[in-house]
Amino acid sequence: MAKVANPVEEDPPKKSKKLLIISIAVALLLVVAGAGAVILLMSGDDGQGDEEDVVVPDKKPRKKKAGPEVPPVFVNLDAFTVNLVPEGDQGDQYMQVVIALELDDMSSDAALKNQMPRVRNNVTMILSSKKASQLLSKEGKEQLAKEIRDEINRILNPGTQGRAPETPVLSVLFTSFIIQ
Repeated sequence: MAKVANPVEEDPPKKSKKLLIISIAVALLLVVAGAGAVILLMSGDDGQGDEEDVVVPDKKPRKKKAGPEVPPVFVNLDAFTVNLVPEGDQGDQYMQVVIALELDDMSSDAALKNQMPRVRNNVTMILSSKKASQLLSKEGKEQLAKEIRDEINRILNPGTQGRAPETPVLSVLFTSFIIQ
């Protein structure tokens, strides 16, 4: 028997390459949109300040410099670990804190590095003179940051009696704050 060609049984039509290109483009668009959403969510500020990140800005506005906006200058100090003043029958308590300083410009960084032993000594003295109960509240941390800022500014500008001191340290930021 001879096979008769049946016009109904033809090879199925080939899918066009357009459908493949469109589906790849849609998949790629979804991946890019998802990655963008993840980056936005991870880097976005939810409006709630962490208890560890306390910023005490200087009261004076920054001097505007001519030209493009100058990025802030931050200096990270090594961790401070100190014994706190004992309270009642709580036993020994200690604090470990890591501080970052916001400076007015790069020239203040050199002055700070030249005075670093004195800065570390005086900050250690301030920290070790505190009780844990003074530092647990947000206000206590803000007051501590202000004391540290004022002390470092005093070290960097020792001859400012009788006139307004310059403030090379604009703010003190706690990047880690642990009391045990």
